[in-house]
Amino acid sequence: MPKIDRLFELLRKNEGSDLHMLEGQKPKIRRHGRLIPLESEQVLSRGMITEYLKEICAAQRWQQFLERLDLDFAYTLDENTRFRCNYYHQVHGLGAVFRTIPARILTLEELRLPPVLRTFMNLRSGLILVTGPTGSGKSTTLAAILDEINRHDSRYILTIEEPIEFVHQNRKSVFCQREAGLDARTFAEALRSASRQAVDVILVGEMRDLETISLTLSAAAMGTLVFATLHTNSAVKTVDRIVDVFPPDQQGKARAMLADSLRGICSQLLLRRKDGQGRVPAVEVLLATQGLANSIRDGNTSNIMNIIQGGRNNGMQLMDDEIEKLLKSGLVSGEEAYLKSTEKKRFMAYAPK
Repeated sequence: MPKIDRLFELLRKNEGSDLHMLEGQKPKIRRHGRLIPLESEQVLSRGMITEYLKEICAAQRWQQFLERLDLDFAYTLDENTRFRCNYYHQVHGLGAVFRTIPARILTLEELRLPPVLRTFMNLRSGLILVTGPTGSGKSTTLAAILDEINRHDSRYILTIEEPIEFVHQNRKSVFCQREAGLDARTFAEALRSASRQAVDVILVGEMRDLETISLTLSAAAMGTLVFATLHTNSAVKTVDRIVDVFPPDQQGKARAMLADSLRGICSQLLLRRKDGQGRVPAVEVLLATQGLANSIRDGNTSNIMNIIQGGRNNGMQLMDDEIEKLLKSGLVSGEEAYLKSTEKKRFMAYAPK
């Protein structure tokens, strides 16, 4: 048994979500969003952390890590526990983060997500974006939506991830899950080959660069239903981020493609519960309307806030409104609401003193 498995068992015993390892420090676990040192463990020397990391990594992957100084892959502890692993170099030496991948794909209801997200599964084409910072549950939300499609419809679904997180069983749909860097050299390469596979649904694990974003927009425009993620905190920032990636002379075309293909944006954050029992999501939802398409095409992204406010009866919702609901219901503290809010003035009374 790999020596690091003992640390994974401690993580599981303490109901943590992540294991953090840094050379020169004791291992830490993340529990309900907070980092907690494992006081019973030794400070990690270069030799210790190298042994921990190397023994669960294939020789070829380890060589890639030494060459690229960064590595993503998945590790299976047992039939109920998998981890998303990230190895990296930092100023004091080696580091790694291991994130727990839930054994069971939860439903949208279990995740406390807005019911309107269920409508995404009925679409046949276009682009759906799920956004938020690292660790906000983007992959978990997308897994829930794809699982809904899998249980109720017969489609050919391609996922492109690095690494593969949730492993889907074929039910009514058929899955092809490809890992960038392993089954295809890059996200872009896997996207290019998707057009030859008669794919109905594509999941792009992360839109990291201009080429991947461009190919994702093209796939959505050509009649495929595409789900993708971005590290943005709101619908407005998401639209701006996509357009700004393109060179100035291509941004008009990018706006037109995005205006025609965008079907919805789900931006999410996880807030610490006031009672200390985990975290709760706050979600902003933007749905496609003619007004949205015109605003994107004209570069008037500031109007998106008005579109969301005007679309509340259709299931749209603003992030700060949802944070305020969590605050008024007593689920989160005022300080947490202030820290996670977009418009700080709205929650200024709860700012840390």
